[in-house]
Amino acid sequence: KFSFKGGIHPHDNKFISENCSIKTILPGDELIFPLSQHIGAPAKPVVSKGEHVLAGQIIACKKAMISANVISSVSGTVKAIDSRLDATGAYVDCIVIANDHQYQTVNEYNSINDYQNYTDEKIRELISQAGIVGLGGAGFPSAVKNTPKDPDSIKYIIINGAECEPYLTSDYRLMLEKSDELIAGIKIQLQLFKNAKAIIAIEDNKPDALNHLKKATINEAKIEIAPLQTKYPQGSERVLIKVLTNQVVTSGMLPADVGCIVNNVASVIAIYEAVALNIPLIEKIVTVTGDAINEPNNFKVRIGTKYQTLIDACGGFKVLPKKIISGGPMMGTALFTLDIPAIKGTSGILCLTKAEAAPTVESNCIRCGKCVNACPMFLLPNKLNAQVVRGDYENFEKFGGLNCIECGACSYSCPAKRNLTQTCKEGKKRVIANRKKK
Repeated sequence: KFSFKGGIHPHDNKFISENCSIKTILPGDELIFPLSQHIGAPAKPVVSKGEHVLAGQIIACKKAMISANVISSVSGTVKAIDSRLDATGAYVDCIVIANDHQYQTVNEYNSINDYQNYTDEKIRELISQAGIVGLGGAGFPSAVKNTPKDPDSIKYIIINGAECEPYLTSDYRLMLEKSDELIAGIKIQLQLFKNAKAIIAIEDNKPDALNHLKKATINEAKIEIAPLQTKYPQGSERVLIKVLTNQVVTSGMLPADVGCIVNNVASVIAIYEAVALNIPLIEKIVTVTGDAINEPNNFKVRIGTKYQTLIDACGGFKVLPKKIISGGPMMGTALFTLDIPAIKGTSGILCLTKAEAAPTVESNCIRCGKCVNACPMFLLPNKLNAQVVRGDYENFEKFGGLNCIECGACSYSCPAKRNLTQTCKEGKKRVIANRKKK
């Protein structure tokens, strides 16, 4: 089993929702589509207020190389183009659509393509048009990721099925329920990269998924299954590349620089649907879980659906949650409202009781070194924290702060409850902002 130095072993709590098959739910009367659901430049609206749109229609086009289209997930009328809240608590530019509940689609939607005979350019164009981004949370546009400078130099296509974030089980359910589509999507990527082999990486706390995909790929010579030791953050892109290929990706580098392409399970399935069936990225699998939720579930959700709709589909709360998190407990964002939309990067909604979300009080560093031992990037989180606290961003950068992957392992392991991850995030933002000013 593959593993890495450092990391932590939080309780995964996946038992709450791992046996819940994916259910499809319909959205409410109003859907919200942020123009920026990806890394890079926001998309530019190509519809206007009062215009009727169809499901599968592009409503905002990418306007830069690193950007992604935004697609309507319903048919209806454009109600507004204005600012709405997102999961971070910021007001962002959005397109608001009044759902007509007819779910009429564009003509080419769900039509069968002879994609095995497509050129590489045609495949990449379909991925780009479909608005696909990394669905593991990073949101990097998939068309850009699959267009490296030298496609022949790509030796490994790594499919990230680790899902190491506690509580979340959406990728696990996809591996069990959509394995045919997953393998077909991997083969499409192998069409693009003739010299590569594919590795599906899965943590060993998912034995059903491991066994299922081993059987499904038994006759696939270019697809391997790699069991990973269950350890957080095993699913980090840089960690996966290191443990599977022994290559190191540092700040400023891309996986393609070391001959790798890394895609989340859901992203690969989305690529298959776009290339083979002309289905753009308009739906997402979202885990709704936690001790405060009445009926935990894994839902197929139309992008733009409000979080409150998902909570209602679970029968609401059995007790009033102390904290609600968009995502998982390690890298998610705490919410103060459910009147926000599920977007491309939404992976889960975690509803914690008072016992699970006990408040912590930050105290002075006791120099125990636990954060150093936990860091998978071999950084000194205590030192980085000190630099940010005193505003010394130059030394923060010298200590390698930009290599932080914001996994939260340092904060989790700190007995003094220092806000190590939060200060590293702040330090990275300041360094990047200062670079832009210069």
